[in-house]
Amino acid sequence: MNTSSADTPESPLASLIPDIDRLAAEAMAVWKVPGAALAIVRDGQAPFLRAYGQRDVEADLPVTPRTQFVICSITKSFTATAVALLHNEGLLDWTKPVRDYLPEFRLSDPVATERVTIRDLLSHQSGLPRHDWVHLPGDLAPAEMLPLMRHLELSRDIRTTWQYSNLCYNTAGLLIERLSGQTFEAFVRERLTNRLGMTVSFSLDELEAGSEPARPYKIDIDTRLPGLRLPIRTTAAGAINTSVADLANWMRLHLGKGEVEGQRLLPATLAEQLHAPVAPVGKSEFSEFGHAHYGLGLQSNSYQGERIVSHSGGWNGWGSLMTLVPDAGIGVAVLTNRSPSEIPPILTWYIIDRLRGREPVDWLSRFRKMREDFIAHIPADKEAREKARHKDTKPAHALSAYAADYAHPAYGVISIRERDGALHWSWRGMGAPLSHWHFETFVTPEIIDQLHPDNLPITFQTNREGNIVHLSVPLEPTVKDIVFERRAAGDCLDPAFRARCVGRFRSGAITHRVTLDSEGRLILKPDFQPAYRLEPQQGRRFRIVELDGFAVEFRGEDNRIDQIVFHQPNGVFVADRVVE
Repeated sequence: MNTSSADTPESPLASLIPDIDRLAAEAMAVWKVPGAALAIVRDGQAPFLRAYGQRDVEADLPVTPRTQFVICSITKSFTATAVALLHNEGLLDWTKPVRDYLPEFRLSDPVATERVTIRDLLSHQSGLPRHDWVHLPGDLAPAEMLPLMRHLELSRDIRTTWQYSNLCYNTAGLLIERLSGQTFEAFVRERLTNRLGMTVSFSLDELEAGSEPARPYKIDIDTRLPGLRLPIRTTAAGAINTSVADLANWMRLHLGKGEVEGQRLLPATLAEQLHAPVAPVGKSEFSEFGHAHYGLGLQSNSYQGERIVSHSGGWNGWGSLMTLVPDAGIGVAVLTNRSPSEIPPILTWYIIDRLRGREPVDWLSRFRKMREDFIAHIPADKEAREKARHKDTKPAHALSAYAADYAHPAYGVISIRERDGALHWSWRGMGAPLSHWHFETFVTPEIIDQLHPDNLPITFQTNREGNIVHLSVPLEPTVKDIVFERRAAGDCLDPAFRARCVGRFRSGAITHRVTLDSEGRLILKPDFQPAYRLEPQQGRRFRIVELDGFAVEFRGEDNRIDQIVFHQPNGVFVADRVVE
């Protein structure tokens, strides 16, 4: 255990030290959390700081109040506050549509595209659900994600439902950059954290290069393991790293309604708007809490009848919670290097209960019971999943027929290959063998030591002729499965083959003329009809772009194309080459 200079006999919090220390030790043992750091702010005074355990188990390095943690989604409170600064200076009006300032912003619904405001982004009311697998692989920069949003299905109309969205906060970060002329990181440092004396960084590289970084850990059922090194690319949504001592100054700013130690960073009215309830979130299962609402970068609720403002944060190996009791001038922050765990809320609610003179709720026992029940139920969940599988089925095609690249405009390319008698999938740096689940569905394995969507069903679909044309994957559970279209492959991509397709073909009284345009694409012109573009599909097959469900296939031998086979909703028809 490590203590700070605030732990003095004169401190009004000193009497709590033994009880907090005992609770922290017991809870950390139950959840196998290596390290935790705690800050308490009261009445704007210098923080009360405690630190427990190890920031690096393997190197046996202790946590101190200056240990740097990834604070994850507590970052959103910084982003929203930064936007409030721009709003205050007249550089933006957060009640106006995002497209007034970022014209390239698009959602899949044109009405939502025009109407979503900056406040909608900050309060998670855009209609866009999480779609987290767009950014989780960590291979895209923040600016690269913005044009992808137009290809993501919305699950609700705007301002009807709160739906947490890291991608929308990523957009807010890009908005800050556009209007300030600075990077998001530079703006936050210059206008907020430097003025508060906070040391912050914005990437794992920066964290690890610092003087006192924590190392992340995760849990597999009940076994603690090193956490994955996963960069957070939606920087404005969750990438800030800092210490609990520095986060205390952030709490003092918000408890001071935009002012700390005589320095005003934000008008009080705007600070209050950040805290105010905007979007209904829901009612907690625990009676001590009221109905939760999300504000702008912070969540509001009541605990034991008192108003609280908070934000949690979670990522692989990191768990955090920052909680303010504004009317009592109390702030509590807990940072840990293990996820998931209930250490942050257990310590937070205990401290608030004690500081408000109440008998503390036994959150440790409640959460421990929930954890034990969860672990005990894992075998039943696995059994239920296995029972949902249809036994004694087999794929409808030879495995080689599934092998192809399948693309989605936002989610990227899934590659399916046949190797050693099995299908293998790869996607944006991830990959593994697939197991046949049932019918046309295959499933990914569980891989605990790398980022990978475990037990993910991948279902292949065919057209009416039995050709595999796409696969679907439930990467976002609140919308329909994400559909990846099979990419063109085979002779249809070969310019020499397409050149051999040029000519006249006759079916009955109709002549079909096939030509090449200036870019080497095939054009089909039947008598008495407009010209149609032919888009490569598979093998020698092309899709008729202007006619949904229509395709043509060129057939022949010895490098000659003798026929066009028309695949249409009303049947299959043949046209023979006209010999010149």
